Amino acid sequence: MMTAGLVDIQVNGFAGVDFNSADLTPDALDYALEAMLATGVTTCLPTIITAYPDELEARFSVLDECIEASRLGSLMCPGYHLEGPFLNPAQGFSGCHPAGAMTAADPALVSRLQALLKRPILLVTVAPEISGGLDFIRAMKARNVLVSIGHSSADFAMVDVAATAGATMSTHLGNGIPQVMAKLDNPLFAQLGEDRLLATFIADGIHLPPKALKSLIRAKGFERSALVTDAVAAAAVAAGTYDFAGMRIERSEDGTVRLPGTIGLAGSSLCLDGAVRNLVRWGIARFDQAVEMASTRLLDALAPVLHAHNITLPDTEIEWSDAMTVRRVRTGSESRHYA
Repeated sequence: MMTAGLVDIQVNGFAGVDFNSADLTPDALDYALEAMLATGVTTCLPTIITAYPDELEARFSVLDECIEASRLGSLMCPGYHLEGPFLNPAQGFSGCHPAGAMTAADPALVSRLQALLKRPILLVTVAPEISGGLDFIRAMKARNVLVSIGHSSADFAMVDVAATAGATMSTHLGNGIPQVMAKLDNPLFAQLGEDRLLATFIADGIHLPPKALKSLIRAKGFERSALVTDAVAAAAVAAGTYDFAGMRIERSEDGTVRLPGTIGLAGSSLCLDGAVRNLVRWGIARFDQAVEMASTRLLDALAPVLHAHNITLPDTEIEWSDAMTVRRVRTGSESRHYA
């Protein structure tokens, strides 16, 4: 079976390597990207989460320098995803992000960060209900930056005006929300019902139980659903403790990733080819549909901003085994064969 390469637009780290570390090196980045290639991912948006402005500057600068100096970065990383600090700091919405570093939505901070970088910030997650949220969405749209709603309490009315302002996606829908909310007029139902938003889902069976994920994708519609990993350094490694954006996280044997001693999740250990297999095995999608949700669906979402920034992605392909594992992957002139 041959398909296009997979696309992960939300990946905070991989294979023991934290993309949010100011100590990241080109060799470590290449190690992580090589491990991602083995899972079929040929394009990714390294994701930086909520931090104070000086921390964001340091983390983005190091990441950008490492991509420039690495072997695979120029092929696999066209730009970045900024997830925060423009999120809802209330308990249940903030997740593992440091709520104290969250701030009003400020286009100037994005400009300040972008001025340091050779590659563009292509995607920003924002809670539109925070101060300045809607004007921020309009500003990002004008700058050819995609906006995704996430870690947000937005109700039906707010989601409607956010989509009108230019928001086009939902970040890990079903997560970044509290256990107790209004029964119907809540951010989950509001984003499920907004046809202008492409919903991304973490299909690891931990963030969303399989039957709940099936219901969410049915409600959203296959054509408006996509897959992400929200992977951290604990992905594609053994159980243990790892670094993530200045925090120490713990991966258990079942793949759950948490801050030690807490019940909340801190990213995932999911690999994107695993998400594809999960959708098929859980009876949610056919193989071709699952791959589409992890590849061309996301390329279509990125296409307008890639074009605006004059970015052309290399040709990619994956050869899959009958067991839906990656046998061979190619991105541009780089090709890998796996047993």
